[in-house]
Amino acid sequence: MEGFVEALGWVALVLLVVVGLMAGWGASALSGGRHMGRYLLVGVVTALAVPLLVVAAGIGALAASGIVMVLLVAAVGSVVVLALVRLLFD
Repeated sequence: MEGFVEALGWVALVLLVVVGLMAGWGASALSGGRHMGRYLLVGVVTALAVPLLVVAAGIGALAASGIVMVLLVAAVGSVVVLALVRLLFD
């Protein structure tokens, strides 16, 4: 797991945060601008956690496929979790 984070580097982590912020902003916009802080926080946490969970689940191809695939997995994971949060709390 630590090797995965080291392989990503700081630039990739910043990009993951940006992906999470974009997903959170989009979810907030869809809900009429309500709960922006919640959506931004959930988006960032999810974007950072999903790639790590995928690697922890044993899908090592994620790390080998490059940063674009990591960002794509983070974006999809963030959108799914944000949709669940919107259904549960709005």
